[in-house]
Amino acid sequence: MEVIHSRCAGLDVHKQTVVACVRIAGDGPPLQEVRTFATTTSALLSLCDWLDSFQVEVVAMEATGVYWKPVWHVLEGHFELVLANAAHVKNVPGRKTDVNDSMWLADLLAHGLIRASFVPPVAVQELRTLTRTRKQFVRERSAHAQRIEKVLEDANLKLSVVLSDILGKSARAVLQAIIDGQDDPQHLISCIGRVKASRAELLEALRGRVSTHHRFMLKLHLSHIDALDQAIAAIEKEVGLGLEPFRQAAKLLSTMPGLSAVSAHVIVAEIGIDMTRFATPGHLLSWACLCPRNDESAGKRRSTRLRRGGQWLKTTLVQAAWSAVRVKGGYLQAQFHRLRARRGAKKAIIAVAASMLTAAWHMLRDGTEWHDLGAAHFDRADAHKTANRLIRRLQQIGYAVQLTPAG
Repeated sequence: MEVIHSRCAGLDVHKQTVVACVRIAGDGPPLQEVRTFATTTSALLSLCDWLDSFQVEVVAMEATGVYWKPVWHVLEGHFELVLANAAHVKNVPGRKTDVNDSMWLADLLAHGLIRASFVPPVAVQELRTLTRTRKQFVRERSAHAQRIEKVLEDANLKLSVVLSDILGKSARAVLQAIIDGQDDPQHLISCIGRVKASRAELLEALRGRVSTHHRFMLKLHLSHIDALDQAIAAIEKEVGLGLEPFRQAAKLLSTMPGLSAVSAHVIVAEIGIDMTRFATPGHLLSWACLCPRNDESAGKRRSTRLRRGGQWLKTTLVQAAWSAVRVKGGYLQAQFHRLRARRGAKKAIIAVAASMLTAAWHMLRDGTEWHDLGAAHFDRADAHKTANRLIRRLQQIGYAVQLTPAG
């Protein structure tokens, strides 16, 4: 097999140790040197010097949790680095040791058999960390709101029946009054502003059996929600600062139907703005796990389910796709309804999300805004096929159709 990299190294990264194997190809059998280093900063600097002493050009490592990141940061700028998906470079079962793994990685790298994973620049990595943390905090806030609803139900207070937002201004005033020891419905109703429910309905909803335990739990959850609100506000401010180099790209993406400013920030944080990292839109869809898997045997396709992965980008795009298909008269809505009739709503919404990511690739590469093809795009694309489909449908319900070309 042809040797692509004559001087390379493979790293088997763990939490406390890194096993490094240097592979140098020559006229005879390749020379392999293995050494183990700690993962402290001084030890990683020693690893860098050791690799440099062999004049190593390319270094490969597995994406092991977050343990590969400090190794990557120390070696970045000194060598050409390749991050490998662990599933793609799995060693033979039963012959796995740390030394064998590092030698296996070096051997695969030497022959060009490792497909490099996408590692964005540092600025994009930091923005990605912020947007992911914000999403985690928003989810946690929603979970605490649900726990408040659970406590209220246990106290037989039907606050969510008469108020749409359990954490709105009126609801917070009622919750604070309950925490302060009030349980008289006449007093609690005075905390509520203008609502659709009648006074009698409010009195019935606010008549419950509130105990000291309920008050303690409500206070606990509300204080946690307040802390999360402060943290989310701080993250929003930091995202605004980190987004400064990518603001124009995020503005372009927000012109797409269904993409809010927050969703545009998430897309920029997940894929960056340099689309040369993905050769085609198909490569980006595959990386985001938004295309059918390859599962074929004996000439038969066995499964077209999406691959696991891409949870941060995929969930954001699917959520944005549900918003986009509600925009009337647009291409994305027409695509959704066209596919839903044949494949169902779930596969149709994934197709819309994939179309949105494909459009994002072109918009970021060319620096252009969204241009909607319109709801009639599919009819214009093949007018003859559309006419035949409509004729068949009319014939099925009992009509005889005769075509007359328009003058």
